[in-house]
Amino acid sequence: HFDRVAGEGVLFKNAFVTAPSCTPCRSSLLSGQYFFRTGLGAILQGARWDSNIPSYPLILKKAGYHIGETYKVWTPGSPVDAPYGAGKFGYQGAGTKFNQFSQNVTKMVSNGKSIEMAKEVLYDEVMGNFNDFLEDRPEDQPFCYWFGPTLVHRKWIKGSGKELWGIDPDKLKGKMPAFLPDVHEVRQDMADYFGEIQAFDAALGLMLEQLEEMGELDNTLVVVSGDHGAPGFPNGKCSLYDFGVGVPLAVRWGGQNEGRVVEDFINLMDLAPTFLEAAHEPIPEVMTGRSFVSILESNQSGWVNPERNWVITGRERHVAKARKGQIPYPQRALRTSSYLYIINFKPERWPMGDPFHLDFEQRPSLDKIINNTFVTFPDFDASPTKAWLFAREHDPKWKWHYEIAFGKRPFAELYDVNKDPDQIHNLASSPDYAVVKGRLHEQLMGTLHDVNDPRVTQVVPKFEHPPFAGEQ
Repeated sequence: HFDRVAGEGVLFKNAFVTAPSCTPCRSSLLSGQYFFRTGLGAILQGARWDSNIPSYPLILKKAGYHIGETYKVWTPGSPVDAPYGAGKFGYQGAGTKFNQFSQNVTKMVSNGKSIEMAKEVLYDEVMGNFNDFLEDRPEDQPFCYWFGPTLVHRKWIKGSGKELWGIDPDKLKGKMPAFLPDVHEVRQDMADYFGEIQAFDAALGLMLEQLEEMGELDNTLVVVSGDHGAPGFPNGKCSLYDFGVGVPLAVRWGGQNEGRVVEDFINLMDLAPTFLEAAHEPIPEVMTGRSFVSILESNQSGWVNPERNWVITGRERHVAKARKGQIPYPQRALRTSSYLYIINFKPERWPMGDPFHLDFEQRPSLDKIINNTFVTFPDFDASPTKAWLFAREHDPKWKWHYEIAFGKRPFAELYDVNKDPDQIHNLASSPDYAVVKGRLHEQLMGTLHDVNDPRVTQVVPKFEHPPFAGEQ
């Protein structure tokens, strides 16, 4: 059904989040600004919303739209879902079990239901929530709905990809990116992730059908995307490589100019001004996102606007206690059509959090690594893949993969994304790329100064002290 949205609309090949972490990404998406401009919305744990920051849902509400949301919008953070009305417009009376899809389907199957019957129970929940929203809508009132299930966030049932969806892990053999060990355990973990995506896709299809039956599908701007890369895998969530910040993006708007594939770079903060322009509402000057309504209205494929050939991404603090002193791992990156340039401002720190409990006496069991994110390297979600790598810390065959997952990184990283799509060969110290590196560094730092990023404009960045870091 994602394919349907893309086929009847536009598939964007270069879509990215501003930050590969739930709350900062959502702060950016809802506000139409870079995550580092959203105050305490720039961090995960400890986030607080500044009500002075405009958000597109509340702007649309004020303009007369019926707004609503189901499942996760803006959390963790206080007040929960603040930029979407702090729960006043939530619709989940039918339940929230869809968020743990494989767990709940597996439980129902163990109690005697067939797999398909168990799935239908959760699909009914999705549609119950969606229909409650639609039934609350006054006739002909424009609407804005956010569907944000968390099933593709950890955890999910091991083996569920094959058991519930028929996804054979071993058919992924030879297809894994170089930074992932191409072994059964990791392939199975990926297949299980794909299974959760299949469930999301099925729910999307049901909502599209409902809109079509109502005669509203061609009146609706449908956007399908994600908030960061795959959790619990190397170079995914909490990383600035494409596997961490790159997201799918398909947009359908009335079936016009359908079936296009566009190369223009989109940052998900661009959605807020896009929604406002589509609704004929003024775009607040504070928004740094750029509307792409002109691309949606175009009939072109490939490069539509040649100036949309780069994005900036970044990261500050994810898990509060990931490092001693509750300090962040600050990064900024510039991604162009040819290169990825990353600055790790504090290379002495551990990217995935401190290696807690690695001494022999306190070393956690693999079961704990699978189930408890915080036991060690807390910015890397608990997973079978994390446990598999953890068990091979001293295995020469897998040491490179272990370091990719958990090791420290240099101040600068540079990758030629066309020659090295997996982004594993750092060219930052190569004399052959010195001019390229200098040009990218100048563009990145210049843009960060222009948009007033505290990480580069403040002598001691606010992200290094309370309430953004340190003991509270």
